[in-house]
Amino acid sequence: MKRTLILGLCLVTLVSLATPAVAETTLEKIARTGVLTVGTRTGVVPIAYKTPNNEWVGFAIDLVEQAILPEVSQKLGKPITLEKKESTPPTRISLLTSNTVDLVAESMTDTRTRRETVDFSLTYFVTGAQFLVPKGSPIRGIQDVAGKRIAALHASTSAKLLREQHPTAQLREFPDQPAAFAALQQGQVNAYSSDGVYLAALIGQVPNRDAWVLAGDFYSYEPYGMALRKNESDFRALVNNGLMAAIESGKYFTLYEKWFGPTAPVPYPLTPEVKRFLQLQVVPK
Repeated sequence: MKRTLILGLCLVTLVSLATPAVAETTLEKIARTGVLTVGTRTGVVPIAYKTPNNEWVGFAIDLVEQAILPEVSQKLGKPITLEKKESTPPTRISLLTSNTVDLVAESMTDTRTRRETVDFSLTYFVTGAQFLVPKGSPIRGIQDVAGKRIAALHASTSAKLLREQHPTAQLREFPDQPAAFAALQQGQVNAYSSDGVYLAALIGQVPNRDAWVLAGDFYSYEPYGMALRKNESDFRALVNNGLMAAIESGKYFTLYEKWFGPTAPVPYPLTPEVKRFLQLQVVPK
């Protein structure tokens, strides 16, 4: 009897060792810690940035705080706090896959290539790549970049498009927006290419704003989504439900007006086409 019991215990131990531990899901992690950790930016006005008083604010942050966080808290049946960590184009995916953050909420374009590594929420903002140039520049659009020194953010969609589709441009990659804009101001590059909303924000921040212009129409489609770890359908549903509820109730458009309206930090009108596109993403209850 004793020998049988020992053998049984040995078998249980062997089975336990052979069975891999089940990874903790995002919702389980949030429930355990009571914290939703979001990766976001520090200098992308008005999507996500820090003020001179070191206050972390922005359109994406408001959406997380006012639309997504309540949805997660309700699902888990307890108050959940929000923690913010800095993410950048080179680090944001690794922050997700290493479980350092639970959600990336910033100016991240949803692409098919990125979907191989992470999942995305529905689209919450639409823009496109353009060029920031000094007034009077001969660069008026993508057709004028051959042989020109063009700044772009490292690992950004703009850098990828220029490298692959316009190889005659002399691409210069920079780690962040201030460095890229400084290079343009100092004459190290002829233009800075990025999402139009980024560039509009830069113009709004400089004292000599009349010295700079946005050149050309969009040469890319940049649908911003919030990135999540792969195969987390329960958490993704909560993120999407929060965004859909905000669009359906009008809260989304109130926040948009706050950050992009005529008197906002970066006036960037919401076109009727984009507004309708956002509304069509709201599925019936």
